[in-house]
Amino acid sequence: MKRFTLLFSVLCLLSSGLLAQIAPKVTRTRIAGLDVLLYPTGVKNVVNLKGSLPAGDVFATANPAVATLTGMLLDQGTTRQDKFAIAARLDAVGATLDFSVGNELVEFSAKCLKKDVPLVLSLLAEQLRSPALSAEEFDKAKKQFAGTLQRALESTDNQAAEAAALALYPAGHPNRPTPHAELLAAIERATLAEVKAFHQAHYGPAHLTITAVGDLDLPQIQAELAKGFAGWTGGVALPATLPASPGDAPKEQTVFMAEKTSVSVIFAQPSRLRYGQSDYQALRLGTAILGSGFTGRLMGNVRDKEGLTYGIGARLANDTFADGDFRIAGTFAPNLLDQGIASTLRQLNLWHEQGVTDKEVADRKTNLIGSFKVNLATTDGMANQLLATVNRGLPLSWLDTYATEIAALTPAQVNGAIKQHLDPAKMVLIKAGTVPGATAK
Repeated sequence: MKRFTLLFSVLCLLSSGLLAQIAPKVTRTRIAGLDVLLYPTGVKNVVNLKGSLPAGDVFATANPAVATLTGMLLDQGTTRQDKFAIAARLDAVGATLDFSVGNELVEFSAKCLKKDVPLVLSLLAEQLRSPALSAEEFDKAKKQFAGTLQRALESTDNQAAEAAALALYPAGHPNRPTPHAELLAAIERATLAEVKAFHQAHYGPAHLTITAVGDLDLPQIQAELAKGFAGWTGGVALPATLPASPGDAPKEQTVFMAEKTSVSVIFAQPSRLRYGQSDYQALRLGTAILGSGFTGRLMGNVRDKEGLTYGIGARLANDTFADGDFRIAGTFAPNLLDQGIASTLRQLNLWHEQGVTDKEVADRKTNLIGSFKVNLATTDGMANQLLATVNRGLPLSWLDTYATEIAALTPAQVNGAIKQHLDPAKMVLIKAGTVPGATAK
């Protein structure tokens, strides 16, 4: 029934013309150094903006906390007006404008009415170009960042994910995180001078991408961007990376955390693939069959049939800008931990050794294509996909050929990709929580 409903929704979208060719309708220009992608849709009065620039944590080599602290200060006032004035102007028109810092990128997202696009773009330019970077807000950001990390240290999921990434990626790889304990010390010693220097060195238009989708006045948006970002210079490209080599970390690790009601478990291995590379979609489809949602094998067996887990799934991750990884993540009650791990291994080995079936491939292709098309039918989803396509280094035509690429995948290709890129015997096993028999180190 779910499959029929999704297919029906996609057919309705097709009949309404929402899924016509995308790439030819995108106006892509370089304005004041920015890579600008504009995609008008039939929605009335609403505009979604998404964008990014390379100024994430991978650039904070001297102090790993500085990139995040810099991004946290973008919406805390500018050299022209304080944060309260900015918030009041956005609230008065019902607009939103948010910033976030990731491993590689600073990202921003905005939503507003068509008439308020000039206001939002002017505020975006002002906040990116001339944040106040005041001592008072810097001290607040340090406390907020430290508090977030302290809470993360109490999360079994977070601690398992950190241990897995440290085991998978060697020093110098962009996907290798700074351990939380080290990051807390870095926050403490970070200075406002470092933040100001980081902003000066890494923020600029050279590699900044912005997408706008919805009820667009193209000449108006282009003029506002030209005005708001005129004269701004700088910006840096992401560094090139090589695929991660297998590390020498122990294949099984326990992060003991006292008095936890569940244990987070991760099986993981480098995929050595980036999104868009050959075999990626075949491996992605196979991984979805194993562990995507309630229709995946893991949920169907480990949870539904055996009742051993609160939740479990498999996915490919961390592969937009560098080679990523395959991981299974699940949670188990401490008294069911050994049974849960054994059950997960049975499903993993069965999937790897015997492969996926023709029916599973056909069903999952329908799901992947349908979900992709439905997502593109919203202004927010389309803006996200345009930005993701650019960041993945793919041509915009990929948005139009994705469905054909997925539909053409065969069971042989999927099973071949699983065999070629993964080996359960080489995966690391991470357990974080109150693991029976373990003690704190």
